[in-house]
Amino acid sequence: MKLTYGISDRPKPGQLIVFAIQQLLAILAATIAVPAVINQNVASVAANGGMSQSAALFGAGVGTIVYLLFTKFKSPVFLGSSFAFIGSMIAAFAGGVSMSVGYLGLIIGAVMAGLVYVVLAVIVKFAGVAWISKLMPAVVIGPTVAIIGLSLASSAVGSSLGNIETVEDKYVMTTKGIICLICALITLFAVVISSVYGKKMAKLIPFIIGIACGYVVATVFTLIGMATGNEQLLIVDFSLFSSMQWYPDFTFLKAFSGSYDFGEVGNIGAYLGTIAVAYVPVALVVFAEHIADHKNLSTIIDHDLLEDPGLSRTLLGDGVGSMAGAIFGGCPNTTYGESVGCVAITGNASVVTILATAIIAIAISFFAPFVTLLATIPSCVMGGVCITLYGFIAVSGLKMIQSVDLGENKNIFTVSVILICGIGGMELTFGSVTITSIACALILGIIVNLVLSKKSEKTDKSDK
Repeated sequence: MKLTYGISDRPKPGQLIVFAIQQLLAILAATIAVPAVINQNVASVAANGGMSQSAALFGAGVGTIVYLLFTKFKSPVFLGSSFAFIGSMIAAFAGGVSMSVGYLGLIIGAVMAGLVYVVLAVIVKFAGVAWISKLMPAVVIGPTVAIIGLSLASSAVGSSLGNIETVEDKYVMTTKGIICLICALITLFAVVISSVYGKKMAKLIPFIIGIACGYVVATVFTLIGMATGNEQLLIVDFSLFSSMQWYPDFTFLKAFSGSYDFGEVGNIGAYLGTIAVAYVPVALVVFAEHIADHKNLSTIIDHDLLEDPGLSRTLLGDGVGSMAGAIFGGCPNTTYGESVGCVAITGNASVVTILATAIIAIAISFFAPFVTLLATIPSCVMGGVCITLYGFIAVSGLKMIQSVDLGENKNIFTVSVILICGIGGMELTFGSVTITSIACALILGIIVNLVLSKKSEKTDKSDK
């Protein structure tokens, strides 16, 4: 696609701040959602103040800066809290005797996961990336990228409808659901109209315009609901301002704030083994998604990031950045499809914009009112934005298949297996380890492609 700002371009200072805030808005909901999910699922954590969303935002900023340093500022990628490690994080808390041990487990687990990336980076450094291109050609990586977006479709739609209940797979439209849908559609159309018909600056900040429009409409409904006592109209949760966290509660401070007793888990070795089993396999799964995201972004910006700065550098940046992010925020980081979608829609691939986003994320984590204001953005408004973001990710993957000859059965079968398993949600759980539907689809796709490629090679030889 035609980029307004390339990798090395530097927007003007005023524009840069606006672009950075837009990137932050794109990744915000998912980044602060991970600690919120942990707080909801681990009672001992919630009872002691919970994981800090501000700290997670700080960790995402630090992790992104680490990534940019390792990639020599050549890859416009933002790292945010990884949903893939939620089960691992819960296992880390469950495996400890006290909450403090659990927080220490978060750091240990993130370091273990990061070391997996370091080892893979060393392997890639010496083995090169040719084997990856053979293992994951366009016929495999294209539909995989597509399902990254498509697998999130239900999340975007559910958020747009206010996450209302379903009966027999049909949404039950309440008054609140209808209001949420109105806010989501206003946000959606504000984004697409700004992006397509906008002039100059408006074309580059469609998300800010869309979120602002949706938030204003949601606020109007909320004020009417507060005045009339109609709870169905309360879309924006202003009560969050009454419980603001005024400073980031860093994970390393909680982890090293108390004494530890590993007696209930046997010994330190057993506890470390529990953490390793929870984190290491997930890191191997996320490795596949790392490649998919970077291949997708490479297609968007027309620059092969696996060659320059190189997969070994992106892996090191992701791994070490994930460790750094977890030390501060507790959440291992990963590349964000929302960030990639933002680059695709706005045409802004400036690495300086990503750097500014990381710096702003770190700065605002200490400014509670602003973090809280961002947290009050209704899920239905973000749902309207995510319809476009996730859709662009899916379309980017489908565009990769354009060069694939779908007249050949081997290619049709490979694409079919990936799409059906991915969209169908083939997710496998072994104890505390979960292989996501994307990873399952990718692994099956690779196997099918390799098996059928051998058949194709034999056919070619016989023809000759």
